Amino acid sequence: MSASQSTQDPVPIHTDVKSWIAYVGSSVQRYLPDAKTVEISFAHKTELAGRLFEDAYKEAKVAADEQKLDGFGHLNEVLRGLAKRSSTLFEAYAQSLHSVSALEEARVEFIGKKGELNLLTRYLGQIVPSGRTVVGPVFNDMKAAFTTAIDRRRSELELAALNVRLEAEREDLTLPPRFEPVGALHPVMQVFEELAAIFADMGFAVAEGPDIEDDFHNFTALNFPPGHPAREMHDTFFMKPAADGTRKLLRTHTSPIQVRAMVNSKPPIRVIAPGRVYRKDWDATHTPMFHQIEGLVVDETVHMGHLKSCLTDAFSRFFEVPTTESRFRPHFFPFTEPSAEMDIRCDRQSGKEGGGEIKVGEGNDWLEILGCGMVHPNVLRACGIDPEKYQGFAFGLGVDRLAMLKYGMNDLRPYFEADTEWIKHYGFKPWLLPTVTGGLS
Repeated sequence: MSASQSTQDPVPIHTDVKSWIAYVGSSVQRYLPDAKTVEISFAHKTELAGRLFEDAYKEAKVAADEQKLDGFGHLNEVLRGLAKRSSTLFEAYAQSLHSVSALEEARVEFIGKKGELNLLTRYLGQIVPSGRTVVGPVFNDMKAAFTTAIDRRRSELELAALNVRLEAEREDLTLPPRFEPVGALHPVMQVFEELAAIFADMGFAVAEGPDIEDDFHNFTALNFPPGHPAREMHDTFFMKPAADGTRKLLRTHTSPIQVRAMVNSKPPIRVIAPGRVYRKDWDATHTPMFHQIEGLVVDETVHMGHLKSCLTDAFSRFFEVPTTESRFRPHFFPFTEPSAEMDIRCDRQSGKEGGGEIKVGEGNDWLEILGCGMVHPNVLRACGIDPEKYQGFAFGLGVDRLAMLKYGMNDLRPYFEADTEWIKHYGFKPWLLPTVTGGLS
């Protein structure tokens, strides 16, 4: 359906536009080199187009007579008047259209590829070059005025439709709200995020590795002797033997990630290795699958003083206390020498379920928190690092236990029972991570 056939388009306004284009074409024809005199008659004009065109024509004649213009000089005055008045006509036409589809039909009819305003350019080839500079810009100005009028009207109609929709879809604010369930961050993931942020602030990168490991990365490279109990079935989850007799296993610590970091990188190295680990154990404070973060620093001048300073600062931030008093007790680990267990000062308040609430940074009690030490020369050597030139420190801590200590949970097993009520109580909103902010500051 054309714009002239639309029931919403007033015919007189549409005819005005067509008459206007005809008048413009007639005015140009009068100045073609081989044209006969073309008299422009207003006898059959439509009201708006005729009035505007007659005004432009009379104004141009007066200006031409005063300036004694002829030829294209007269045409220039005519076209200037037409360009000045075309927007009035096109705005009136656009306002007479009441749907976006009608506007699109009008756009195609008048300024489309074969639109009537575009067809006016057929006269340009018949005009001498000096005349084209007069006629061409006016055609372009009229097309631009038509486009502007159509676009403005389209915006008005779309805004009106939006307002109608908003009015119809208005919410009744007197109705009670419907609260949709919102997920919560598991305490283990919360502690992972906090520790990662704290150690990142100290310059540590985060390294990752596979859960299923081989004997070299999990035991041999870490200086575990062949008969070590950790290599036995009662402590470790082994896979079925391969054809060559070797067996894969679920990693018993995240230390294999540190091995890969040393094998694949050159010192200096500073990484933390978070992840899941697996051991055959199950009680209130142990589960077959749990979470660890281990740390590794390798450089030329690293010593135990650096280890103590790093861990003391990290736990002060984690437990959000001004300072953490610590002590290091001699211990044995195959992969470190010397080895130690780190204790922190705390206060065990009596009378609480599960052995009492623990406050870190005060009191006269001590709490074992992690194992650590200087990297054993055999481990450095197995990873291709010269122990005569480099040394390093390493530490490992249980994330699940730290979450229990900081957030007052007495049993580790509910961590893995998928109890929605438990996670609602102990979980964290993803956007509320205060210690992470502190760690990144």
